[in-house]
Amino acid sequence: MLDYHFIADNLPAVKKNITDRYMKADADAVVRLFNRRTELVTALQSLQQQRNANAAAMKGKLEPDKRAALIEEGKKLKDDIAGEETELGSVEAELDTEGRRIPNMAHPQAPVGKEDKDNLEVKRVGEPTKFDFEPVDHVKLGQDLDIIDFDSATKVSGTKFYYLKNEGVFLELGLVRYALDILQKRGFTPFITPDIAKEEILEGIGFNPRGAESNVYTVEDEGTCLVGTAEITLGGYYSNVILPREKLPLRMAGLSHCFRREAGAAGQFSKGLYRVHQFTKLEMFVYCLPEDSDRLHEELRAVEEEIFAGLEIPFRVVDTCTGDLGAPAYRKWDLEAWMPGRNNGEWGEVTSTSNCTDYQARRLNIKYKDDDGKNKFVHMLNGTAIAVSRGIIAILENFQQADGTVKLPKALVPYCGFEVIQKKGGV
Repeated sequence: MLDYHFIADNLPAVKKNITDRYMKADADAVVRLFNRRTELVTALQSLQQQRNANAAAMKGKLEPDKRAALIEEGKKLKDDIAGEETELGSVEAELDTEGRRIPNMAHPQAPVGKEDKDNLEVKRVGEPTKFDFEPVDHVKLGQDLDIIDFDSATKVSGTKFYYLKNEGVFLELGLVRYALDILQKRGFTPFITPDIAKEEILEGIGFNPRGAESNVYTVEDEGTCLVGTAEITLGGYYSNVILPREKLPLRMAGLSHCFRREAGAAGQFSKGLYRVHQFTKLEMFVYCLPEDSDRLHEELRAVEEEIFAGLEIPFRVVDTCTGDLGAPAYRKWDLEAWMPGRNNGEWGEVTSTSNCTDYQARRLNIKYKDDDGKNKFVHMLNGTAIAVSRGIIAILENFQQADGTVKLPKALVPYCGFEVIQKKGGV
């Protein structure tokens, strides 16, 4: 969340930022509640000082009338303190609720807009793949090659689930190991993270675990949720910890399953593997000093570009508009791969990387001890190394051949153990 002092001191800018992000939040209420909390804390401290003075006075030798007066005064102070504490607790709870609705400030250069069509293309690597035959989408390729089974998964688990089989299994594992090797060389510590996290960790990261608009699966009566990304479990790893300055930055790579409700997601742009309820993802996460976060954000983007350039997949990078940032992000880069089977050829998001500054750290209470001896909030960043399901889409559709087979990118062959996904005779 944003610092309350910052909101109060920069109220017009904060309100404009809420408008630019197309979010619903009441910055005026936050300032009003923050000021009321300050008043209550001051009043409570004064009452506590009076109580202490009253208690000290009671220890001396006193006339009966004086002692009785002090006793009555003590009782009144006790009641007044209890009343102030009750109101303070109520105001603090309301302030926390309203404060969490305020999004992070957006980078001054982030394009102002409402949805992904307002994103700004800043770089392109490669050109859309050309074919001398009519290409098909990954759904048909996966079924014809017998490597993806949507029908059986729908029967067993419901819509938006899938089985990978045959070479599809090795393709997923190969993509994970390929990306892991790149991250390890760049100094990332690898993790396999839990697939479940407590609701307070999700809320700290900025995910809404409850309500009709939530994209999260909750575990009934447990106070926990299935994670939609390892950003949640990596971000919660150091909650309520003071990190040594000399250990920063910390680079982490988390492999997890990801579970998303994707409520309302349907249609051409969500077909097949593009939006599913469960998939595998390798996530990058960084804790760093505030002065280093912009540089490290560029580093995460460079890793994503290296991964997809190595896979020989055409892609572009976009600067994400304010309305598509998500509440915690200060700035976000999306990497969109060319997908020939998407609406007869279109860019589709495959990775993103966000600089969330100290927004998540304030919620999760993650600090470092600075050279001046003060504890300050770290900056936290995240980025997708590979979302395997979308990586598979890009590979199948860009590397399909006229005979219906798929030739693998050279970089994946050592990890998969084959060069071509062949059709299965008689299947």
